[in-house]
Order: sequence, then C-alpha cells, then structure tokens
Amino acid sequence: MDKPIYVSDNFDWDRDISIEELLQSVIAIKEFPNQLAKILPSLTEEDLNKTYREGSWTIKEIIHHLADSHMVAFIRTKHVVSQDTTEIHPYDENKWAEQIDYSFHHEASFMNLLGVHQRWSLFLLECLKNPTEHLAKSVYHTGSKRHLSLSQLIVHYAWHGPHHLAQIQFALKYNS
Repeated sequence: MDKPIYVSDNFDWDRDISIEELLQSVIAIKEFPNQLAKILPSLTEEDLNKTYREGSWTIKEIIHHLADSHMVAFIRTKHVVSQDTTEIHPYDENKWAEQIDYSFHHEASFMNLLGVHQRWSLFLLECLKNPTEHLAKSVYHTGSKRHLSLSQLIVHYAWHGPHHLAQIQFALKYNS
C-alpha cells in the first residue's frame, strides 16, 4: 500500500461553524492528550523513529511538533481574546523540527500538551460563555494571508491534533 502525503483530510477554513461545533471542538481539544496517551506507553525507540511517509517527520518529531504548535495556538488564542492584535505571524515548523530539542525524549512534550490543553480548553469554555464578544474577533495571519476568527482557530486545532494522531497511527500500522 502506498503511503499518502496527508493521512487525514485537509482542513476547510471557509465553512460555517455552529456554536455546537465549537463546543465539540473545545471538548476535542481538552481530550486530545488522552487520545495520544493511549498510544504512547506502547511505543518503543524504534517506533518513535518511524515515519508515515518517506521524508516526513518521525513519530517523536510529530509529538514535539504538537507541543510546539499547540503552545503557539494557545498563545494566539489569548492574543485574539485579550488584545487588539491585528496580525499573527507564521513560524517555520520545519526549522523548529531541526532544533536540538526535537531529539529529546517525547515525555516532556507530552507533559506540555497535558498542561496546555487543560488551560486552553478551560479558557475556551469561558470564551464560549460570551460568544458575541469573543467569537467575532479575528486576526490576520501573514503567512496564509487570511483573516482567522477565533471560531476558525478553535475548530482548526480540534482538527490538528487528530490529523497528526492519524499520521502516528498510520506510521505504526504500515511501517512495521
């Protein structure tokens, strides 16, 4: 079986988002570390070095990326809600993956995910209590050259974790 370039579907930025979907997305953000935790105990060093396709990140690098990306997302969320930030800038995730900390063991990044997701999901639940005030806010992402609403950021990161979890599962299943 050929390995796909992307394991899960690409994210649809332009669809309508209901308040119910936002609530489910916040729950998904809260629960994502628990989904990842079901896989981690069984991983060997060999497993951590598997990839889901040639040239892709290893499972260990994906775990580190998830921690980095979700910490950035939590900070972006706080900027959108608490400040009149008009722009956010991309970071080069591939350059970040080349840094020395991506060779470190994955447990610290997983612990970061646990803490970030707990705070982030509680913060988002509070935001949903006043949707008129918070959900209308947006920022301009200079990399993608699009305005992103808080709703889009929430739904995107509810998708992002499972997207990478699918890559990990694929690597484990088809790279044995």
